[in-house]
Amino acid sequence: MAIRERLDSLSRGELAGLVVVLVATLAGVGLWYSRSLPKPIQVAETPAPVFASNGSVSGAPGVTGSPGASASPPADLIVDVTGWVRRPGVYQFQPGSRVIDAVQRAGGARGGADLTLLNLAAPLADGQQILVPKEGTSAGGVAAGGTGTGGAALVNINTADEPTLETLNGVGPALAAAIIQYRTDQGPFTSVDQLDEVSGIGPATLEKLRPQVTV
Repeated sequence: MAIRERLDSLSRGELAGLVVVLVATLAGVGLWYSRSLPKPIQVAETPAPVFASNGSVSGAPGVTGSPGASASPPADLIVDVTGWVRRPGVYQFQPGSRVIDAVQRAGGARGGADLTLLNLAAPLADGQQILVPKEGTSAGGVAAGGTGTGGAALVNINTADEPTLETLNGVGPALAAAIIQYRTDQGPFTSVDQLDEVSGIGPATLEKLRPQVTV
């Protein structure tokens, strides 16, 4: 009651002044209290590095991925070794292997083979066929001594390359490639008649090729 009576005895101006003093006092106390509290230390977040598909690192300045870190090792070579070798077949080789390695893997050349027609130092390629020729076959797959129409040398369809096959009457680039693809997939021709199984060669073409080729 004593405080109530004192407040009632104050004039309107005195009451307003008292309210201002109280508000200022409370504001000062609040400001002092907020400054006395410990402030948390803000730590800047570093974005996690994102690895790009090319091996580089994004999101981290100055940092790049190691060149070739994600590159896979070179694949082994699958090569078909056929012809005059002791163990013809499909073999697996390390990258950088040579033709001589393929011949040796197939048990070496048989008697009567002519290795002079091969470049034994040539590097192997995946999917390649190494055909070891027999003696009596000239370079380019032409059988020595054989003759066709007009005395021309017969072309050996087991050893001839595409340019040589294209010299045949009735054979263009597409058909030459088909002949080589057939012997790569099926192995050496055992007879001229087997050309009939090559895509693009019908009876008429086969009859045209008979006097020009040999096996």
